Amino acid sequence: MAMADQKNDKPARPAAAPRERSGWLSRIAPGVRKAFAKRETPENLWVKCPETGEMIYRPDLDAALWVTPSGHHMRIGGQQRLRYTFDGGKFETIAAPVLKDDPLGFVGDKAYIDQLKAARKATGEYDSISIGYGAIRGQPAVVAVQDFAFMGGSLSRAVGEAFIKAAQEAVRRGAPFVIFTASGGARMQEGTLSLMQLARTTLAVNEVKAARLPYIVVLTDPTMAGVMASYAMLGDIHLAEPNALIGFTGRRVIEQTIRQTLPAGFQRAEFLEEHGVIDKIVPRPDLPEVLASILQTLTMGRARQHAA
Repeated sequence: MAMADQKNDKPARPAAAPRERSGWLSRIAPGVRKAFAKRETPENLWVKCPETGEMIYRPDLDAALWVTPSGHHMRIGGQQRLRYTFDGGKFETIAAPVLKDDPLGFVGDKAYIDQLKAARKATGEYDSISIGYGAIRGQPAVVAVQDFAFMGGSLSRAVGEAFIKAAQEAVRRGAPFVIFTASGGARMQEGTLSLMQLARTTLAVNEVKAARLPYIVVLTDPTMAGVMASYAMLGDIHLAEPNALIGFTGRRVIEQTIRQTLPAGFQRAEFLEEHGVIDKIVPRPDLPEVLASILQTLTMGRARQHAA
């Protein structure tokens, strides 16, 4: 018993520390491990197609002018559009007039002044329109582009002034005026002041036509409401990108008003082309060539007149 007690009284051997389970990366030089651990992948390297849900490699999408493999024309910003349109992506920027922000001191769910700041930070633009002057396949033109990413491309006082500035520059330079529209309509935060731009932009278009200069409209997704009811429908020629949403108000409002069921796709570019509202649907990669051909044709008489 004594011997047994003696064995049992021996101090227990301390338990071995658990071995760290790690892969080969933990056994290499700390500096190398750190380099591997901090490898970063851009968050926006892949872009989801809104139509099919397909994930598309961003450099491939850039190379395709943001037209997905399914043919869906994704919305693009003003500067992108200007680069895609002008020869070699080169153009002269035409600065728009700067106006006092928030003339009505509008406050809704969020203060209008804060909405403007957020939109400017997100897009890098002063408002929802950009203007450039350059050559489209050798044909000089003033081009204005609306950006739906800036508060839905809404028509504000600033956009109205920018449009008028673009029209005046076209007249001054003796160049055609081309606009790419993308808008949800007038900007509600500016009330009647925004609605006044419908008349003011119409007068600016009349000045371009009085100077016998072409005014070409390219309707992109979406072009709606007050913009559709004014300068978007006053062109000498109306082009549109495939499947662009174009109309004055939504399907539900129209159906409730007229108490009739409307046909499928009645506000899409294809339906409007079929019924004579627009002249031609042009895929984005073909737009510079088509625009240049139209501008050359429409300015031939003017060139002969000046030569004489």
